[in-house]
Order: sequence, then structure tokens, then C-alpha cells
Amino acid sequence: MQNNIFSGLFVGQNFVTLKEVDSTNTFLKLMLAKSEPVPEGTVIMAEDQVAGRGQQQNKWYSVKNESLTFSLVLYPTFLPPKDQFLLTSAISIGIYEALQPLTGDSLKMKWPNDVYVGDKKLGGVLIENQVQGGKIKSSVIGIGLNINQVSFPGWVPNATSLKQILQTDYDIKYILLQICSHIERWYIKLKNGDVSQIQDVYRQVLYWLNESHRFKAQQQVFEGVIKGTDTVGRLQVEHSGQVHTYNLKEIEFLNKQ
Repeated sequence: MQNNIFSGLFVGQNFVTLKEVDSTNTFLKLMLAKSEPVPEGTVIMAEDQVAGRGQQQNKWYSVKNESLTFSLVLYPTFLPPKDQFLLTSAISIGIYEALQPLTGDSLKMKWPNDVYVGDKKLGGVLIENQVQGGKIKSSVIGIGLNINQVSFPGWVPNATSLKQILQTDYDIKYILLQICSHIERWYIKLKNGDVSQIQDVYRQVLYWLNESHRFKAQQQVFEGVIKGTDTVGRLQVEHSGQVHTYNLKEIEFLNKQ
């Protein structure tokens, strides 16, 4: 374990680099299951993650020393489980603020927690909360980003990397430090109760916000406009003369391929 690599208050002050691991989220959850306490903000980074996961059990593709794959643990016991999407929003904003200086305004967060540049997927987030006694006991936050890859297999749709976009290599560790710094800042805002600011900023960085696009829900394809998210994180899409709300798995974005 290495210390004092990160400049923040607690995120990254305990930092572990693994040569190879199946999943950094799984590794961190196993650490939490042991009796020895794991400090809040502990970061686990993999040089090679061989069995990464995305939302809905999707497999996450990464390349050794070319992808940024890491997990961190937070203890948002102050946050009721019904408000857990506020944590998702704060994490998303942190990632956005870290990457936007590199990518510009084409960077967006696709609901609920994918990272897009234009119509291409740069990365994603997987948050696994442990709820106990009506509180969120712990949150393991896994983040995967394509940094220096130049090609992707055919089974990975719509993927891109920073190198493909900007035609230059990037220091993976530097990007990790930036993301953790911004996540810490927005997590502290969440802890301080700055809920309306988090909701407002998350809405502003949403992919397809106020744009007309094709969606699919309940076997029906329709043109709709994303208006934002509600208080529990459901996607709000206006179509057929009214605003409808959707949970995860209830709506599909029909992206251009």
C-alpha cells in the first residue's frame, strides 16, 4: 500500500496498485468483508483488469496499461438509500469536471452513468451500495475509462478513447489523480447538503439533454426529448405530449451506430 500520492483530504490517501485482478470492485468488496477496517477513500487501481463489469452485468473491455480501471470506497451513511442517485450524480460530475478540460464540451454523461464524447462511449461507472439498518453502509465505485487504446474488438459498440479523440498519449496516473480530486470535492458537497447544486449540474451535463432522439420502451420506438432526472434518479423523457419517467432497463437509447 502506498500513501501520500494524492493531494486530497482522503480519496487516494490509501492507494493500492494491482498488476492483475479480475475486478477492482470485487477486490475492494472482499477487503470490506474482512474484519480489518478499510479507510474511506481507499483507491484500488489495476494495471490489467481481466473480468471487469459494467451495468446490467455487461462485460467491460480493457487493455493492460492502456485503460484506467479503478475502484474507490466511500461511506455515505448520511445518505438515505432512497437518495442514492445523488451519489451517482456527484461521482458523474466529478468525472466530467476532470475530463472536460481535455475533451471539451462534447463530453457528456449518459444516464445513468456512462461517459460519452459525441456519440462514442469513453467509459462507465458501476456503483455497488451495501445497505444496512436503513443506511448506505458503504459504496464501492468502479470506474473504467479508455485512455490510450487505438482499436476495439467488434463486440464493443460505440467505443472510443482519449487517444483516438485527441491523437496523443495520456498519463493514466495523472487522469486518475484528477478524477479522484474532483470526486472528493463533489462528495464533500453532497455531505454538506448541496443537493440542488448537484441535481442542477448533473442535469446540465446529461447526454441528449433537450435534444430530440429515438428511444425504445415497452417494445415501442418513439422520438423523445430528455428533460432531466427526478428526485430518485429516474430518467425524464418528454414524448406524446407529456413527460414520462423511466427506471434502468425500462428505456433504451437508440444511438446511431
